[in-house]
Amino acid sequence: MDKRMNAADVVGALRDGMTIGFGGWGPRRKPMAIVREILRSPVKNLTVVAYGGPEVGMLCAAGKVKKLIFGFATLDAIPLEPYYRKAREAGELKELMELDEGMFQWGLRAAGMRLPFLPTRSGIATDVVRLNPELRTIRSPYDDGEVLIAMPALKLDVALLHVNVADRLGNTLVTGPDPYFDHLFARAAEKCYVSAERVEERLELDAASARYNTFERYLVSGVVHAPFGAHPTSCPSDYGWDMTHFKRYSSSAAEEGGWQAYVDEFVAPGEAAYQERNGGTARLATLPLPVF
Repeated sequence: MDKRMNAADVVGALRDGMTIGFGGWGPRRKPMAIVREILRSPVKNLTVVAYGGPEVGMLCAAGKVKKLIFGFATLDAIPLEPYYRKAREAGELKELMELDEGMFQWGLRAAGMRLPFLPTRSGIATDVVRLNPELRTIRSPYDDGEVLIAMPALKLDVALLHVNVADRLGNTLVTGPDPYFDHLFARAAEKCYVSAERVEERLELDAASARYNTFERYLVSGVVHAPFGAHPTSCPSDYGWDMTHFKRYSSSAAEEGGWQAYVDEFVAPGEAAYQERNGGTARLATLPLPVF
């Protein structure tokens, strides 16, 4: 029952052509330590499923994305993820399913419920249908006869999530104010791996802390201890996003050879060097949470 492993073990379980879902939301609580390990690996031809942030842009820049299924790709304060934008404008993303955020959620729910689809009004009479001709409609079998979109299940081979706390058994706690839709990613996947700021021997949940446990441990295949593993995205309630890093990352997208320079400085040397080049753990621990 000891599910502890390292990021290299997780990426070693991935295969070319897999469909991988990334939890979090835009520049919030993304499993970036595992993403960087994917960037160091030869894994390719991935179908990436995400409410996208820098993981989408980085995997596009590295040429690892065969198909992208997403609701958006943003760094928030930088509205359009820069390397996603670069890949899109260059016509490098040949297979896309860009969805209304609610439809995306419905697809994850359908997969988690082992249903082929769920009906929804979201997307009706919009360009979502025109731009995604694979979407089908279904007529209600009841007296109303309403025509709805049949949102197909977004079945995942693997889900990758980042949480605040986990234990060796696969129990998790998300202590920030918003769990996003990580529980749906976990249920939609054949296997789910989580990285965590802290990993304990065994969590003892009480009535106050149980609400932070949003999905069951049986869904978790592996747990990675990854302090500051969401950086440069935020990980409430532990630390905020690193806008200084995001600005540097974004600027590199406009530079000749910018991606390779970013990889050489921040990805290739490994996680210890990555943290040191971002000011060390003392600085990362004090990154302020954004205020909206």
